[in-house]
Amino acid sequence: MPSRPSLRTYVTLLCAAVLVALLPAGQAQAASRTVQGGRLDWGIKSSFQSYVTGPIANGSFSLTGGAATVGGSQFRFHSATGTYDGASGAFNAGFSGGVHFLGHKKDDGTYQLDLTISRPTVRLSGNGGTLYVDVISKAKGTGAVTTSSRVPFASLSLGGINMKGGGNAVQLNNLPATLTAQGAKSFAGYYTAGTALDPVSLSADVRAAAAAEPSRTPSPSPSKSRAKKESSGRIENSAVDWGVRRTFREYVTGSIAKGEWKLTDGAEDGGALFRFPEGSGTYDEKKQTLDATFTGAVRFTGEQGLDLKLGALRAKVTDDGKGTLYADVTGAGGTGSTAGTEKKVPLVTFTAKDFKPKDGLARLTEAPTKLTADGAKAFGGMYKAGTEMDPVSLAVALTDSAELPALPDLGSAESATPEAAAAEQKTAEPKAEATASDSDVPVLPVGLAAASLIAVAAAFVIIRRRRAQPAADAPDAN
Repeated sequence: MPSRPSLRTYVTLLCAAVLVALLPAGQAQAASRTVQGGRLDWGIKSSFQSYVTGPIANGSFSLTGGAATVGGSQFRFHSATGTYDGASGAFNAGFSGGVHFLGHKKDDGTYQLDLTISRPTVRLSGNGGTLYVDVISKAKGTGAVTTSSRVPFASLSLGGINMKGGGNAVQLNNLPATLTAQGAKSFAGYYTAGTALDPVSLSADVRAAAAAEPSRTPSPSPSKSRAKKESSGRIENSAVDWGVRRTFREYVTGSIAKGEWKLTDGAEDGGALFRFPEGSGTYDEKKQTLDATFTGAVRFTGEQGLDLKLGALRAKVTDDGKGTLYADVTGAGGTGSTAGTEKKVPLVTFTAKDFKPKDGLARLTEAPTKLTADGAKAFGGMYKAGTEMDPVSLAVALTDSAELPALPDLGSAESATPEAAAAEQKTAEPKAEATASDSDVPVLPVGLAAASLIAVAAAFVIIRRRRAQPAADAPDAN
C-alpha cells in the first residue's frame, strides 16, 4: 500500500502554488517577447551568384522590397518581425525583401534561369531550425514556373548554442545552412538536397510583449469640411526613396575608394536606399502630375578623389507619365564628381505608372530609372547616359490620416553606413566551367563560400553593439 504524502509535502506544494499565483504573469510563465526590427544577411550560395553573373549564364540579379547587398556576396533582408521566448529559446522571425536572378537569355528575350527568393523566415528551437522562403522558380528542363510560399528551404544548425536567456537583442553569426529536399525542388533543380548553402547571420531587436490596449470609443465620422480637404489634392507630406546605384555604394565602401557616406538635413538611411523626406509642392489628382522638392542630402567621400554630394532633390511627374529626379550636385572635381555646385541637375528619368491616390496616398514603388546625360556628367563619367540606376519610389500623402510607407528597419545592432573591413573584402572565385553533359549546372562552392562554411563561427549574443558593414569592390560601370 503506497504511503500518503507527509504534511510537509502538502505545505511545500501549497507554498509553491501561492508563490506562483503572486508572481506577475510574465514571471509565472515566460511569455514570448516581441521581435521588432533587425536584419538577416545571407548570400544564398556564393558560387550560384558567380555562376549567374559569369560568362556561361551571362545573367544578373536585382533586389526587390528594400533588400540590400552587404560586402561582396551577401544580401541583406530587413524589418524583422516575430517572437522570442527566452525561457525555451524558441525564436521565430520573418524578414522583408527579395532577390531576383536571371540567366541564360534566349532568342525570344526570356530567360532559362529565372529564380526569385524573398521574405526569409527563421524558426529556431532546440539545437537547430529551419529557414523558410517564398520562391518563384522556372524549372530547368520544362520551363514551368512554380510559385511557392514559406518553403522550408534550408536546415540551420546552432552548433550547441544555448538560445535561452534575456536581453534586448538576438544575434547569430554564420549559422551553417543545408539545402532541404523541398528547397532543392524549388531551386529549380540546380542543386541537390544536402548541398551546403552560404551561412546565415541575423540580428533582431527584442522588446517586451505589448500589453493589451483598452477598448476605445470609435472616432466620429469625418465632417464634410474634412472630406472636402481630403479630396482637394493638397500635399500634406511626401518622400522620395532612392539608393543612387547599388554598385556605386559598394564601390564607395569597398577596397578601392575605402570611403563612406553621410546623411544630413533630415535624410534617412534605409540600407538599400536613402529617404529624402518632407516633400512640398503640387500634385494634380486628375492629371496624376507631381512637382515636389524634398529635404535632406547624401555625401559620398573616399580615396581616388571621391567627393560627391546630392541634395535638394526634386521629383517631377508630367501628365504623360514621365518622371524626372533632379538634385543639386556638389563635387570637388575628383572621381565621380564635378567641381563646384550645379543646381537642379536632371539625374535620372523614370516612368510613373498608376500614380493615382488610394486612401489619400499616391504611391510609385520601385520604378526603374535611367541615368541622363547630365547625370552622367555629375558622376564624372563613371557611368554613361542610359545606365540603369537604382529604382525610385515616391509617396505623396494628400490627407492628414494618410501615412507614408515605413523605411526598412535594420534594428539597432548593425549600421547601414558601413566601414571598410579588409578581412571581409570580396575575393575572386574561379570561373565556372561548362561540361558537355550539363553546361548550366553551377559549380560546387569554392573560394569565399568554402572559407565561410569552414569557419563555423556561430555566436549567440543578447546585446547591442555598434553597427558595421563589410566593404565591397569597384563599381559596375555598365
